[in-house]
Amino acid sequence: MKKIIINIVVLCAVLLSLPQAPVRAQNSEVGACVGTMFYLGELNPTRLFAQPQLAAGLVYRYNISPRWAVKADFMFGKVSASDRLTNGGYSRNLSFFSPITEFSVVGELNFLRLYSSVGKNHFAPYIFAGLTVFSFDPQAQYKDGTVYELQSLGTEGQGLEGMPKKYSLTHFAIPFGIGFRFNIGKYVSLGAEWSMRYTFTDYLDDVGGRYYDNDLLRERRGDIIADMADRTPELVDPVEGTSLPLHQAGEQRGNQTTHDLYSFAGATLTVKFGNTDRTCDLKKKRK
Repeated sequence: MKKIIINIVVLCAVLLSLPQAPVRAQNSEVGACVGTMFYLGELNPTRLFAQPQLAAGLVYRYNISPRWAVKADFMFGKVSASDRLTNGGYSRNLSFFSPITEFSVVGELNFLRLYSSVGKNHFAPYIFAGLTVFSFDPQAQYKDGTVYELQSLGTEGQGLEGMPKKYSLTHFAIPFGIGFRFNIGKYVSLGAEWSMRYTFTDYLDDVGGRYYDNDLLRERRGDIIADMADRTPELVDPVEGTSLPLHQAGEQRGNQTTHDLYSFAGATLTVKFGNTDRTCDLKKKRK
């Protein structure tokens, strides 16, 4: 899957770098988007649209030509996943949810020329790619109902002697996807799109490395952090009727060879303004 994602991103980047012909009209649009977010990673490896959460934001688009546009969006959303729901009760018994705040800039390529003028084409599918900076904060509910921010706990021993420092809560991602736009008259545009964000972190879900020695974690950071780091004892063996044992230090907790992804799918509504003709007509005689 990683190879497919990289190939799509490279293709989009090449298309977005092609030279453009001069244009007669340059239009700006502002509006809003609303839809859902979901996540792909250790706690949900393959299921699309699993545990979708609400997302919404503001959109600005600058139409360079009937084929090309640059779009910026500022969006708020949420992602979540659970071993119990998406991994068939996988024995880690881990779960998380995280707010997402992102700012993205992408280039859009319309497959058809898109116009607002009467008598010309008013709809077009498109592809896009660009760059996103986003913040996140993975959290989980303890067995007593209290919600804890996982990054500050260091559930894989981050920050302890000989271990990596705690991961950053701000990262970059590469957004890419497909969409469809439809112009209604001269000033209104409706759209729908689906995109993936390939992140440069494996800790969107706070799961990325190996289990730290649970006894040492309990000794150095306390019972709550040790319990949140390895939640298998909360599960019961269906045959023996006893709690499942803790994982051994060094056992695989996450997949260290991949990064997490999250997705947005939704609709946009924008209004155009600032339509101007900036092209000189050389055939007109000067007075």
